[in-house]
Amino acid sequence: MSPQKMSVRRVAVVGGARIPFARSDGPYATASNQQMLTAALDGLVERYDLQEPGVVGEFVAGAVLKHSRDFNLARETVLGSRLHPTTPAYDIQQACGTGLQAVIAAANKIALGQTESAVAGGADTASDAPLGVNDSLRRILLQARRAKSLGGRVKALAKVRPGHLVPDIPRNAEPRTGLSMGEHAAVTARAWGIGREAQDELAAASHQRLAAAYERGFFQDLVVPFRGLARDQNLRPGSTAEKLAALKPVFGLDHPDPTMTAGNSTPLTDGAATVLLASEEWAKARGLEPLAYLTAYETAAVDFVGGDVAGGEDGLLMAPAYAVPHMLERAGLGLADFDLVEIHEAFASQVLATLAAWEKRGLGTVDRARLNVAGSSLATGHPFAATGARIVATLAKLLAEGDAPARGLISVCAAGGQGVTAILERA
Repeated sequence: MSPQKMSVRRVAVVGGARIPFARSDGPYATASNQQMLTAALDGLVERYDLQEPGVVGEFVAGAVLKHSRDFNLARETVLGSRLHPTTPAYDIQQACGTGLQAVIAAANKIALGQTESAVAGGADTASDAPLGVNDSLRRILLQARRAKSLGGRVKALAKVRPGHLVPDIPRNAEPRTGLSMGEHAAVTARAWGIGREAQDELAAASHQRLAAAYERGFFQDLVVPFRGLARDQNLRPGSTAEKLAALKPVFGLDHPDPTMTAGNSTPLTDGAATVLLASEEWAKARGLEPLAYLTAYETAAVDFVGGDVAGGEDGLLMAPAYAVPHMLERAGLGLADFDLVEIHEAFASQVLATLAAWEKRGLGTVDRARLNVAGSSLATGHPFAATGARIVATLAKLLAEGDAPARGLISVCAAGGQGVTAILERA
């Protein structure tokens, strides 16, 4: 018997729901990943009437900063939400690319006909980051556990000293280099000659555009109030390049003329986001109009340890400079074919370096009027695993606002020298 031929279907982005993003140690300081993700998922379930069994084929989500209690986070979120408890779920993680990778994983099953619908997303809390046991203490505790007698356990525990009680606090640093993401970005900024003024202008534009989007009601059906917040807490509507210019640099201080400040860098953030994906047939049967279609995606990685880091080519956050050209070549497209471009704003310098790298690779320039038109991570904040889902839902709705066919590009950089990119189209 010959295997059945599988056809690839279009994957519709039907809608999204997220909670407002909050600065760490703020309104969500006591909220867990599961609580935030459940709130975002419940908002989606209520908005699109997804309570019945079998309506959603699968839930895919993840978090970057996870406690042991976050084991099986996606499935536990389903069980605590309004989504039917018979909905399968699994976790995924690729640093800041987690949310977009969750979307891609769910989309692949829909495209291959393995399911008709799925929800993808992510959550992260920088406020409730896990604290690890001091490694020396961990070894002592393990020795005590292995002991065959009470005396052996007491002997092992007697080795504990006050210094062993100091916890291992998570650091925003790459294990291979010991440098924080901001310090890596500062190296790339110097390599590409990214100046302070350009960074502050991009950061101010992000805040101004996000504020304008809220004012016109754009996020009314995308953002679910949570713990007293109805808007992203990091948003500063009055931001200007002149105000940001007064801030002191915080990264790259070991070199002359550092340019990266808290204002043109993304703050530590708490939040969660979800996206509803489906086949065209599923959406039509439920009377839902797709916002856009996910038509292509690509991942890449760079050697940020031994590669051309000083030259800027292989900086920690430069993988999208490789992923996007590959994706566009496969799709037969150029940057000029996109009506909108969404680049995750981990740092203003990283966005500008990515744009410069695309231009160097012959892709052309991106009209700033088409870039992050409703604001992005510098204004919303960046709960690591939630950002990809936020961007997909935002871009899909932006594309749906126009009557004519339109196309949007997504670019997300991630820790570990990785990048996740995608294309959305409105037919």
